[in-house]
Amino acid sequence: MGNLGYGYTPTHPGELLKEEIEYRKVSQSSLAKQMGVRYTALNDILNERRPLTTNTAMLFEAALGVNADLLMRMQLKYNMQIVRQDKTLADRLKQIRKMVAAF
Repeated sequence: MGNLGYGYTPTHPGELLKEEIEYRKVSQSSLAKQMGVRYTALNDILNERRPLTTNTAMLFEAALGVNADLLMRMQLKYNMQIVRQDKTLADRLKQIRKMVAAF
């Protein structure tokens, strides 16, 4: 997606989590049961179709020992990357900046 001001392309936390569970040879269904979440929700996060919530980050931290703060920082940077690609929002922000500059 290109460099959008971070010096690197932000990664969805699901990518890191998916690599972690594959490395540990843990099945997604057993992890979902252990965490008390639906398999489809877990799979959507791991396949970057769903954002990570703070609650789910805490569940991953408990289940895998991956720091929830790290996961949420990754999600925030990923979210910012996505929103910066929104042309409609970019046009709206440009208009707001023009109006504010006129004051």
